[in-house]
Amino acid sequence: MITIDREGQFDHVAREMLLDRVMGPARFTKSSEVLRRNRRPADGLAFVAFDGNHMIGTVRLWNVTAGNGGSALLLGPLAVEKTYNGSGVGAGLMHAALNAAQTSGHTSVLLVGDPDYYARFGFTADPANGLLMPGHFDRHRFLGINIGNGDALTGATGLLVASGAMAH
Repeated sequence: MITIDREGQFDHVAREMLLDRVMGPARFTKSSEVLRRNRRPADGLAFVAFDGNHMIGTVRLWNVTAGNGGSALLLGPLAVEKTYNGSGVGAGLMHAALNAAQTSGHTSVLLVGDPDYYARFGFTADPANGLLMPGHFDRHRFLGINIGNGDALTGATGLLVASGAMAH
């Protein structure tokens, strides 16, 4: 049975092993990683999927400042065990993360990812047009969404900067 829940205190080892299998070492070179490095995910906004006792998916949201657009969240990485691709696990993780972010009062989420995949969740390039990631990034893959009643990213310009709590 597949379950999705908030990441537990002891899930980090299985999560790192899953990310190694799904994404490999290249994940450490991405511009998003610069914003996540040595930071903790946003409070209550890290989710994992299990099939029985086996972790099969993960997603986290991270606190950032989106230039002059103020506080935002950066989503990623979203990773699902390859044998579960197309099963809805990724979509379930996305819905859990976005619903929890909105319930927690956050107003916008950014990510770097496949525009076709993330469009189904409401992500487009428009909200991120005036924003920059640190280091190299693919502009057409830099996406955003305003959640809740706000339009925090509309007209936002500047560089994304990590603003979350430091990891111990």
